[in-house]
Amino acid sequence: MLSVPEYEFWFVAGSQPLYGEDTLKSVAEDAQKIVAGLNEKGDLPYKVVFKEVLTNADGITKFMKEANYQDKVAGVITWMHTFSPAKNWIRGTKLLQKPLLHLATQFLNNIPYDTIDFDYMNLNQSAHGDREYGYINARLDKRNKVIYGYWGDAEVQKEIADWENVAVAYNESFNLKVVRFGDTMRDVAVTEGDKVQAQIQLGWTVDYYPIADLVEEINKVTEQEIDAEYDDLKSKYELVQGDNDPEKYEHAVRYQLKQYIAMKRFFERGGYSAFTTNFEDLHDIEELQGLSAQLLMRDGYGFAGEGDWKTAALLRVFKIMTHNEKTAFMEDYTLDLRKGHEAILGSHMLEVDPSIASEKPRVEVHPLDIGGKDDPARLVFTGSEGDAVDVTMADFRDDFKIISYEVDANKPEKETPHLPVAKQLWTPKAGLKEGATAWIHAGGGHHTVFSFTASEEQVADLANLYRANYVAIK
Repeated sequence: MLSVPEYEFWFVAGSQPLYGEDTLKSVAEDAQKIVAGLNEKGDLPYKVVFKEVLTNADGITKFMKEANYQDKVAGVITWMHTFSPAKNWIRGTKLLQKPLLHLATQFLNNIPYDTIDFDYMNLNQSAHGDREYGYINARLDKRNKVIYGYWGDAEVQKEIADWENVAVAYNESFNLKVVRFGDTMRDVAVTEGDKVQAQIQLGWTVDYYPIADLVEEINKVTEQEIDAEYDDLKSKYELVQGDNDPEKYEHAVRYQLKQYIAMKRFFERGGYSAFTTNFEDLHDIEELQGLSAQLLMRDGYGFAGEGDWKTAALLRVFKIMTHNEKTAFMEDYTLDLRKGHEAILGSHMLEVDPSIASEKPRVEVHPLDIGGKDDPARLVFTGSEGDAVDVTMADFRDDFKIISYEVDANKPEKETPHLPVAKQLWTPKAGLKEGATAWIHAGGGHHTVFSFTASEEQVADLANLYRANYVAIK
């Protein structure tokens, strides 16, 4: 499985020296208790580390510089326990290059009416400290996340956990490298894009390699390596020979495994975590990537067909954000327009991630009337039911646009015996007519990331960090 580094988040409390040392000591103690509580009870995907109480501009600036410098730090969480004059935060906040969460909370979740006094008021000033701090972040156009509520509540802790996953995905964007085997599909518009701007704004490096370089790697794979992967395949999936003779079936499956091994080796050597293929560029390759691409997505790699590097990279980002859980490359395939049955049937010839399967996938070999190559092996399965999001990215030259809607995911009403592919049915929660019309008006393409795990709020948070134009279709 493609791994992600062990990130952590630094936590600081804001205050000022006017309150005296006793108050500042209490601020530090309360902050440490919150951090300990979040780590012990919050079910956070990444550890929170308390650093210090910040009271002046020099200390804040030094802290933010250090957070930038430390690769293990994925973001900063700030808490205004007492009143912290926001001009102190200007320089440091402007320098911070990592995601920022303003946790607008209070140490206690109640007002102690019987005992409240001025000492208590001096110490517990989040109610107006948050406004002071929030003003300067808005003034700086920091695009930071604000989570409001009692830190000990489960829903607040879930919001923190979700934001951590987005922040890590954003950080990993600047390590993300996409390899394109061949160019984009000829005459297709939505797969095009400005790769230089993507690296500047999104952090993605997009490299081209001729298909001959992959063929060279494929030819190095040994039969013994394929044997090991074949045994693993049999332990995880159902191998269905169907109408194929045994020799043809086994050769087709083994060739896909040969591609899988070769591509994985190529990626590991070059530091790539996403890739594209193109069925118009298959010189000296026996089969279009099917099973091989599906297994790589299962392992956490991003992928898209037709040279669509934007969707391949976006899928990798979402796999990081969702810990590779039920998140797949998808394409709008065909429609059910009958009243009461309105839905989209999604697939992509061969390459849909088995993480969304509702059943044990089957390894099958069937003809493919595109690409002009041998019959490819692929995983065949039906998708799942539940709430999901469908997301795409488009390049409008002046900006990248992220478009999404929430969907009701379902299984197809019937089997498709003559369409042996992985498939998923869904209907936009806005309605098929309304949702699809808005998608088309926004310029959304046909390639998407389909996730049962990511939330619409996480999509919005990611778009905000990317400073991309975000269209949420309701």
